[in-house]
Amino acid sequence: MKFKEQTVSLATHYQEAKEMLKQSDVVFDFAIAKNPEQIQLYSEFPKVVAFLNTTTKSLADLCKGNQRGTFVGFCGLPTFLNRPLLEVCVQKKENEEILRSTCQKLGTEFIVVDDRIGFVTPRVIAMIINEAYFTVEEGTASRADIDLAMKLGTNYPYGPFEWCSKIGIVEVHGLLEALYNDTKDERYKICSFLHTEYLNGLTTR
Repeated sequence: MKFKEQTVSLATHYQEAKEMLKQSDVVFDFAIAKNPEQIQLYSEFPKVVAFLNTTTKSLADLCKGNQRGTFVGFCGLPTFLNRPLLEVCVQKKENEEILRSTCQKLGTEFIVVDDRIGFVTPRVIAMIINEAYFTVEEGTASRADIDLAMKLGTNYPYGPFEWCSKIGIVEVHGLLEALYNDTKDERYKICSFLHTEYLNGLTTR
């Protein structure tokens, strides 16, 4: 777990979270994009720094002008929160000082990036995974070869298919879909092979 020196509690539903917020300084909400109406809950506790998983939805869109809470966007996909450097975006410029103090208490380095779907690193990784699927679909290289080449050639911790497995095909597909809808950039247009594996994954869930 990333924040080893902190007391961490897990809430599985929002009523439970409401009770916890009464005695919490920070909350990480991984499911806010699926339940955006819960933003009102955090507005009731403006002194709690609410880190919201805005990987597939911008912080501005999620908050929709709500100014009462202290909101920070982060990537809640597997493998990204545990990185040494936490990529975040802020709703208001004045929140950066609160963010700095909070991250110091949490013992993590951070970098503030633009409030865009996919942040920076997740966006790049999603694109690389998509391209890797195109390469396998074309028969140019195997998955194992691509993973090995990426780790040896770029010093990445995982190859594209290893990373996809750790993140989850459903989550990767959702990120690429959100990126393409946001940018209309062909780099994020989902490879048919990846889409097929995504559909197969849904049937086995």
